[in-house]
Amino acid sequence: MPITSLSRGLMAALTCVALSAQAQVDSVKIMAPANPGGGFDTVARVLADALRASGQAKSVSVENKAGAGGAIGLAQFINTEKGNPTSLIVAGAVTAASIEANKSPVNLSMVTPIARLMGEYNVLVVPPSSPIKNMKDLAAALKANPGAVAIGGGSAGSVDHVMVALIGETVGVHSDKVNYVAFAGGGEGKAAILGGQLAAYVSGYGELVDLIKAGKLRAIGLSADTRQKDIDVPTMKEQGVDVVMYNWRGVFAPAGITEPQKKQLVGMVEAAMKDASWKSKSEKLEWLELYQPADAFKAFVDSESKRLKDVIGKLKLN
Repeated sequence: MPITSLSRGLMAALTCVALSAQAQVDSVKIMAPANPGGGFDTVARVLADALRASGQAKSVSVENKAGAGGAIGLAQFINTEKGNPTSLIVAGAVTAASIEANKSPVNLSMVTPIARLMGEYNVLVVPPSSPIKNMKDLAAALKANPGAVAIGGGSAGSVDHVMVALIGETVGVHSDKVNYVAFAGGGEGKAAILGGQLAAYVSGYGELVDLIKAGKLRAIGLSADTRQKDIDVPTMKEQGVDVVMYNWRGVFAPAGITEPQKKQLVGMVEAAMKDASWKSKSEKLEWLELYQPADAFKAFVDSESKRLKDVIGKLKLN
């Protein structure tokens, strides 16, 4: 049957609708719920660059709002951005853990999961001149005088905190005896370990890799299950400290957006992650590829929040 002018017009209209759904938006705002220099901030800025580079948005801004492992930024996002389809927030295992540890009135069920972006193993580092050369040395120091071994990391109740508490428990030091020093942002924490104010520091490997390779910090343990071929750091597990943990991060939209708006955001983020800008930076930072789209990510967040709640309850970090 020949295509009539009416059907041609209808097809053209439908094509325009389809294209407009994926059209470049004018601006996107991403909240990084921490100070500049840390993991949330890094992910937010890499995603912002990729959204621009992939043509998904003309302008992308990043806003920092630190405190309580991301819970303060999350609360502001929930209260001010409801229904806004051009606003995103980066959150992750740190957020989920801090919510439970601090008994926050807000949680990740109050926002709309868009995608799990990446993950990374934590690494434990010490100053190059430190007498602590490996996890065995750290265990001995903790057993001898846990209060004298200041170990820095993210906010109280964060994944960093949970990991350090688990290290203590694994080597025979109760979690409430471990001297954990919390920092609201990665920049502050790195300054403290570089300045000799800490015995050790824990963060995502990608956040410390440049300092490790430059010899400014010495890595003594990675939180992976097995040795990683591209990371020249022994695992904690292979050194007899059976602690395995990875830190995932994802991006969320506000509650109250429509299903088409959610679908568009998922498409935008997916396109950004396929762009060379995202790929090159994620490879340099040695991030794990853990992409999950919205529905699978939601199920993961629900499960992960429950798991972290159980772990934190057992460790009694409050």
